[in-house]
Order: sequence, then structure tokens, then C-alpha cells
Amino acid sequence: MTSYVLTPAIQALLERSAHFTPLDNSLNARRVAFQALCRAFTPATPGNLTLHDICLDGLSLRLYLPAGEPPDGGWPVMLYLHGGGWSMGNLDSHDWFVYPVMQRVPIAVVAVAYRLAPEQPYPAALEDTLTAWHLLRRGALRPSLSTVRMLVCGESAGGTLAAALCVALQTQGQVQPLTQVLLYPVLTASEQLPSARECADAPFLTSAALKASIETYLPNPEDRDAATAMPLNALTLRGLASAFIGVVEHDPLRDHGIEYHCRLLAEGVASSLYVGEGLVHGCLRDAGITEVAALYDRVADHVRAALAVN
Repeated sequence: MTSYVLTPAIQALLERSAHFTPLDNSLNARRVAFQALCRAFTPATPGNLTLHDICLDGLSLRLYLPAGEPPDGGWPVMLYLHGGGWSMGNLDSHDWFVYPVMQRVPIAVVAVAYRLAPEQPYPAALEDTLTAWHLLRRGALRPSLSTVRMLVCGESAGGTLAAALCVALQTQGQVQPLTQVLLYPVLTASEQLPSARECADAPFLTSAALKASIETYLPNPEDRDAATAMPLNALTLRGLASAFIGVVEHDPLRDHGIEYHCRLLAEGVASSLYVGEGLVHGCLRDAGITEVAALYDRVADHVRAALAVN
């Protein structure tokens, strides 16, 4: 077993999270445990935010709005795709991510309850992501939301969907988001990147668990080569939105983001990379940890610059 050097704060995060181990390995038990874990790390809703659950075109969305009047042109918008291995998570599971972002930068956030595997494997989640994007682009949610100052963000499996949205829009010749924010994203089904071996038994996400999640999301092996399933398969990344890519040291996914960053730069796309030393997959759940707060700060700085937010 690999020895991972962890700070006391990260070790405490692991110990607290261990209380939410599934009762068994069934999907239902894992979903229940995941929801309980997320709930335990979700703070009270900040008083300067309001939440609105919306159903449009058969899609469930959660709109998070800052207090006060929107700026000219409407609130800049982040379309957010949650993690959970494409098989777990919903509108109630990831408030813990949205709150720290919105406390740092005045934007609206729209979260998507995309369809989950194995009941609805690829491309269902991507189709829902595209539906949400087009709803926002045509101003179908609220007149107070900008239809121009928009970005896409996702963490873990949601990072796959955020990047895949950009690839799909590129393929269709459509307008890109102003930027894509990818946080420890899954970007290839290949097991050949060094981090898959170096972090095979890493805390929170092992290489075996990652492989099982990919096989659940992509039960058809041929789909694992599709660029809109795993964006590192794209023949070209030219013309994609600029990117902020945040990865963490102790994670089999670390090199997914690093490889994507290098390819974007090589193909003329602006990209910023942040490597969280000593951090583990899933650490974003605890924004109170100093090293994790630093990653949130970098995300907010990038969002502020990309959306021209003061």
C-alpha cells in the first residue's frame, strides 16, 4: 500500500468521512451513504443567497441567486455539474460546493440533476447537460440571468460533463462558454497515465473504484473512445473554451487534468493548472481546510476574470 503524506486537517477529513461507509456494496447503499456524507459537509444556506428549484423541459435544476439587484445584462451564470461517479448525487448533494464559490464571487449558479447510471448510462447525462446549457442560452430560466456571461464547471464526474459539453458544442459549431472550470475531472478511460498507478489505493478514490464507475457510465466499451464521453479522446481541442483545471496530488485522476491542460496549451487554448499538494479527491467538501480554501480562492479568481465580475 502506498504511503500518502497528509496534513492533520486532511487526515481529520478522512476520519470524519469514514463514518459514512456504505452498509454494503449495493448501489442503493452507496447512494444513501453518499447523500449522508454530502449532507454532513453542507453548511447552512448563507443569508445572502436564495435557492429556487425549477423544472423545465423535463429537467430538474436548482438556481442559486445572490441577494440584491442583478447587474446590467443580468447575473453572470455558472452551469454546475456535480460529482458522484455518474451514479450518485442530486440537487441536494452539492450545496457545499456552490456556497463557497458564491461567497467569493457575485454570480448565479445553476445546478443540474442529470440522469444517473446505470439506469441511464451515457449519453443521458451529457444530453441533460446540453439541454440545461441551451435553456440558459435562450434565457428560459429567469430574465435576471445573463445569456452571454456564462461558464461551465464540474468536479470529478461532473468535470467530465463540463469538458464534454465544450467538446459537443465545438463539434456542432456552437458558441463556447466563456471558460470551463474542471476540478479533478475524469477525462479518459485509459489506465495508462502514471497517477493511475502511483495513486491506485488513494484515499476517497481508488483506481479500481474509478474503473468500476467508468464501466457503469460507459457499459458499451466502444463508447469509452468517444470524445463526448471522455474528452481526452478528442482529435483536436482547438476552439474550446479557455480552462481552469484544478487537480490534487493524491488522486488517480491527477494526470487526467494535467494531460488535458498540456493538450489545450499545445493546441492554442488558454489554460491554467492548479495542483493541490497534499490534497485528496473529494477534499472540496471541506472548504474550511486552509489548503482547500486556497483552491476555492483560485477558482473564484478565474471565474471573476473570465466573467468580468468585479
